[in-house]
Amino acid sequence: QVQLVESGGGLVQPGGSLRLSCTTSRFTLDDYAIGWFRQAPGKEREAVSCIKRKDNSTSYGDSVKGRFTTSRDNAKNTVYLQMNSLTPEDTALYHCAADAVGSCLTDIFDYDYWGQGTQVTVSS
Repeated sequence: QVQLVESGGGLVQPGGSLRLSCTTSRFTLDDYAIGWFRQAPGKEREAVSCIKRKDNSTSYGDSVKGRFTTSRDNAKNTVYLQMNSLTPEDTALYHCAADAVGSCLTDIFDYDYWGQGTQVTVSS
């Protein structure tokens, strides 16, 4: 059952930017760590970023460090993924997921809720 809703994906040229959003009407996102994951065709799902529950500290995968930033807007019950300096290698289906443990150390398979994903395509 889909609990989270992602938006903001699309087609962008190399070097461009996109901001993805993750929200839900079913629970308060600040009570969960929120991870962003991506999966390209023929590849395994990859952890992109995570923002911890409550203290909002963040972590990033090596391939996106320095280019992507995740943040929360609690008033809007939304978590964002700002993606800059995009390359074709960033092309993938991007999902957000919620983890009640909240530490960003949870195995990908143990996240509690997932969205259906939003497609990001980087191409000239």
